[in-house]
Amino acid sequence: MTGSSRLDAIVGRIDPLDRAAMAAAADRLDRLTKPPGSLGRLEELAIRLAGITGRPDAATRPRTIVVATADHGVAARGVSAYPPDVTRQMVANFLAGGAAISVLARRLEAGLVIVDAGVEGLAPAIRPAPWPGQAAGAGVGVEFRSTGRGHGTADLSAGPAMTRVEALAAVEAGLDLAAELAGRGTALIGLGEMGIGNTTAAAALTAALCGAQPDAVTGPGTGLDEAARRRKVATVERALAVNRPDPADPIGVLAALGGLEIAVLVGVLLGGAAAHLPVVLDGFITGSAALVAAALAPGVAARLIASHRSAEPGHAVQLDRLGLRPLLDLELRLGEGTGAALAFGLLDAAVSVRDEMATFESAGVASRPAP
Repeated sequence: MTGSSRLDAIVGRIDPLDRAAMAAAADRLDRLTKPPGSLGRLEELAIRLAGITGRPDAATRPRTIVVATADHGVAARGVSAYPPDVTRQMVANFLAGGAAISVLARRLEAGLVIVDAGVEGLAPAIRPAPWPGQAAGAGVGVEFRSTGRGHGTADLSAGPAMTRVEALAAVEAGLDLAAELAGRGTALIGLGEMGIGNTTAAAALTAALCGAQPDAVTGPGTGLDEAARRRKVATVERALAVNRPDPADPIGVLAALGGLEIAVLVGVLLGGAAAHLPVVLDGFITGSAALVAAALAPGVAARLIASHRSAEPGHAVQLDRLGLRPLLDLELRLGEGTGAALAFGLLDAAVSVRDEMATFESAGVASRPAP
C-alpha cells in the first residue's frame, strides 16, 4: 500500500495490453501492399498503440507534452553547471515560446502544459504567451499549471528530499492532470521536465531502484567536467548512505531521493496508463519517474514508449530495467520533452501507414501466396 487510497486504486486499474486489438492491427498491416513486417518498427508502433488504447485505429492527435518543473535543494552542492535560478528563468522561456520544446511542440502540433511543481520566485500572475493560431482554436498552445507549493525539495544528500506526504501530494497532482487530459480527449501524452539538479535526483533514484553503482548512472548532466562529475557521484553516494532507501517502498524512495517534478510525472504516467493513453518518455529524468511508476505497477512499462536513448549513461540502465527499446539515438541530453516530441513524428508515420496505404485487394496487387 502506498499511503494513498486514490493512488492504490489507479495502480489497480492498470491492466495488460489488449491482445485482441493488437491482433486486429497486425492483420490490417499484413493486408497492406508490402511484404509482412517490412516497415519494421513503424508496424510495431501501430500494434503497440492498439494494445495500449484497446483500439486498432488508435489516434495520435490531439496530443500534449507535459513539462513538469521544480527546484532541487541538492543544486546547492554544485552538481550542475548552471545556478538554481535557471529553473525559474526557463519556465518563463517555456511560457514565452522560446525554448527548444516550445519550437518542437509547435512544429509537431502538440499542446504544451507547463507545471510548476515547486519553483521558487514565480510571479503569482504568470501567464503564457499565446501561440500563433491558439486563440483561433487550432488545438495546440501552451498552458500553465501550479501545485501552489512555491519552493523545491531539501538537499537529498543531507536527508530526505521531501516527506512522504509531500511526495504523494505531487503524485496526486500528476494524477489530476492525467485525468484532465483524458477527459478532454487527449490521444497521446509526452513527458518532459526542467529542474537544475534533477539529474542528480534521477541518478540516485536509478541507483536505488536498479541496484546500480552511482558512478555507472551519474553523468555530466548540463555539461560538468570529470572532476565535477566525480563530486556529483559522491553526492549521490552520500544520499544513498544517509537515506538508506528501500526499493520495496517506491514512494519512500521517491520521497527520499526524488524531485517534485519527478513525482508529478509519476502521477501522469500512472494516470495515463490507467486511462489507456500512450505515454511517451523523454530521457533520463522522465526515465527515473518511469522506474518509480513501474515499481508501483509493473504492468505500466508495457504501456510506455521510449522516445530516444539519452547521452546520460544511466538512461541505458533505466531502459534495460523497463524492457523498452528507444526509437531514436540522437545524443540528446537537453530534456524538456524534446525527445518525446520528435517521437510524435514517428508515431504519426505509423498510423498514417496503417490508415492510408492501399491493401492488396483494393489496389489489385497480388499478395504473397500462402505457404
